[in-house]
Amino acid sequence: MKIALVTDAWHPQVNGVVRTLETVTSILRGWGHELLIISPDQYPSLAAPSYPEIRLALTRARSVGRRIADFAPDAIHLATEGPLCLSARRWCRRNKRPFTTAYHTQFPEYLAKRTHLSPRIFWHYIRWFHRASQAIMVSTDSVRQQLITERLPQVHHWSRGVDLDNFSPDTPAPELFDGLTRPIQLYVGRVAVEKNIEAFLDTDRPGSKVVVGDGPALDSLKTQYPEVCFLGRKSGRALAGCYAGADVFVFPSKTDTFGLVLIEAMACGTPVAAFPVTGPIDILTERSGAMSDDLNLAIDAALRLHPEACLRRASQFSWQVSARQFVDGLVPMKRQQTAHLSRRFIAKAIMART
Repeated sequence: MKIALVTDAWHPQVNGVVRTLETVTSILRGWGHELLIISPDQYPSLAAPSYPEIRLALTRARSVGRRIADFAPDAIHLATEGPLCLSARRWCRRNKRPFTTAYHTQFPEYLAKRTHLSPRIFWHYIRWFHRASQAIMVSTDSVRQQLITERLPQVHHWSRGVDLDNFSPDTPAPELFDGLTRPIQLYVGRVAVEKNIEAFLDTDRPGSKVVVGDGPALDSLKTQYPEVCFLGRKSGRALAGCYAGADVFVFPSKTDTFGLVLIEAMACGTPVAAFPVTGPIDILTERSGAMSDDLNLAIDAALRLHPEACLRRASQFSWQVSARQFVDGLVPMKRQQTAHLSRRFIAKAIMART
């Protein structure tokens, strides 16, 4: 199959959306699919306000559409709700090309954190953007129900995976951990306002707090919390070692739809403490994580859990399965056209009977 994938999230960004797309497209190419990836690095761009890591592509629908048309894809997928996918959406609508979308991030809550406006304001755009999609790919049951409630019923399940060869409990921890007071409480992810990291850093459990990641809030958090160990961005085995060496992984975010870091931590045998929100409530079991509106209580409970249960839960997430679910959710041109013709014939048959 020839698949055109348009995304506003791509390298050099480091986040769950980019890692998901990168991993799945690599698997699909290994299976023999041909992909066209249209991303911000291929166009002039501007830095997103207050978030320079995110680049906003400057282009027109005609330019994006020309590349899609020249590629002649069997299916078109718009991965994000940003300006590049907006241009692709406009071209698809003008040219009556079916497309699918994905809901990766709690976009209304994300923007509400940055603008101090109600998230309900931004749901108008989310509904408008996804309404024309043939299928909206979602990673969890709670997001599925959320979109159905928001009058977007055309949802398709697309889960996530974890690289068990890289993330494992026997990975050596950083030497720095040897000098830290136990228990070591770890956060991994973007260091940004929407991740609610202060909720973790303000907890009062004994031990040491470690933050792995980079982002626009890093400098201010270093100033506010000098006692916290900030390690910056890590990847590969170095990242796995941070998970494996920690006693508990703390996930304070309330704006994620899944949270790849949850299953990465569990794959390293590290239990998770989190708020009972979308993502954790779909992924954690009572033996692999603890959830509470009070993170102090969640941390205490998570520290009593056993690594074996975490490993068993993480093993249930496969990137191969994720890639298959993605392909199954696409809407090829011929299938869409056939469905369209079938609806016409059904309509004519109904009219004939009346």
